[in-house]
Amino acid sequence: MTKAPKQTADIFDILSKGQFISSNSTDETIRKLYSAIEEEENFDYLYNYFLSISFILEKGDEYYYFSREENKVDVERKIEQAFKWIDILDFLKTFDNAFGAGYRFAPSSILVKLNMDAALKTKLEALKKYSGGKEKHVEIIEKILEFLEKDKFIELENMITHQYKVLASFNYLEQLIMTINISEDAINEIPE
Repeated sequence: MTKAPKQTADIFDILSKGQFISSNSTDETIRKLYSAIEEEENFDYLYNYFLSISFILEKGDEYYYFSREENKVDVERKIEQAFKWIDILDFLKTFDNAFGAGYRFAPSSILVKLNMDAALKTKLEALKKYSGGKEKHVEIIEKILEFLEKDKFIELENMITHQYKVLASFNYLEQLIMTINISEDAINEIPE
């Protein structure tokens, strides 16, 4: 019988908070946890172990996360959360279509582009509803980056230049959007 990896508690601590373990994290500890899960016998053991406590260990493209069977109230909450991520992803892709895993950026570069791109500014204004009453563009951007960092989609790579790195787990957001399928009937019902 296979023994539990020594990192099991650390893995659970991160994933049970709804965060991700990404292969390209700037944090060496996270990369080591990814490698530990990646070992086939460890993955099989951890999958079954976490399943026994109602967590499903899921593998994405270079990242791991937990999913669970949800009741109706949780599904509605997740749909609201998905709308927020759709809005944020739309803003980030408007900033730079190449924004994705491995991308590096500084908040200052977003602010510079805001001054030249009316569509980007409009999308940022729409994100005010997620910023907790923040009004200034820099504050809204900071709040959005806080969401992304908290959920382990980005990491601060350089404190001096305030440069962030987009993690592999960002693919989860992109895949979430790609799986949304709007039927032809629904498209006809959407007002112009």
